[in-house]
Amino acid sequence: MAGEQHEHDRGDSDSVRSSVRDGERVLDPGQDAAALKALTHPLRIRLLGYLRQDGPATASELAARTGESSASTSYHLRVLAKYAFVAEAEHRDGRERRWRAVHAVTSWSNKAMEASPGSRAYVTVTRRVQVEHLEASLVQHEADMADGRLDPAWTEPSGISDLVPRLTPESLTELWDVIDRTLNELTARDADDPRAAQVMFLAAGLPLAPRAPGPDAEDAS
Repeated sequence: MAGEQHEHDRGDSDSVRSSVRDGERVLDPGQDAAALKALTHPLRIRLLGYLRQDGPATASELAARTGESSASTSYHLRVLAKYAFVAEAEHRDGRERRWRAVHAVTSWSNKAMEASPGSRAYVTVTRRVQVEHLEASLVQHEADMADGRLDPAWTEPSGISDLVPRLTPESLTELWDVIDRTLNELTARDADDPRAAQVMFLAAGLPLAPRAPGPDAEDAS
């Protein structure tokens, strides 16, 4: 979902220390075990993502967005608040509590997350939710283009790439760094441009082991 990303271990202990910096919360499985357990829930990850993407909302508004009951979203928001992922926002009126995301991004070191089954489970659940978010964003993007809610200038640059390069672990780490640096530079450059829009950008780098030859290949030899 919006604002979930892993960090790339650079050999710096600061990269895995539980902290907050520049709107980013960096999770450490050793210090944040309870918070990770609380966040290892698909609906809570989605709620946090909606607050980051669309801004403050009430439990009722999020219930309508997710198809859950307002009692359910209210409960899960309180759990997120307990571990400082969300907080009360300024109320439009006194009738219902509004919530906001405390940080723009939650990040972690994959190497550190291998420390326990609980932290590994969090990474797995988060990745599955991110893939679901990509599918939902594709549906929304296609509808927005078809209905004229987006400028036609977006037609050419939008899309999905499906590539399978051969890389070393060092090269994949360098690729992540290039993406992060370039994305930050372009975001800063476009911050005040009225043409800028939210862009769902999901990058994946997933090494795959070679497939074992099938029985037909063995027979052929």
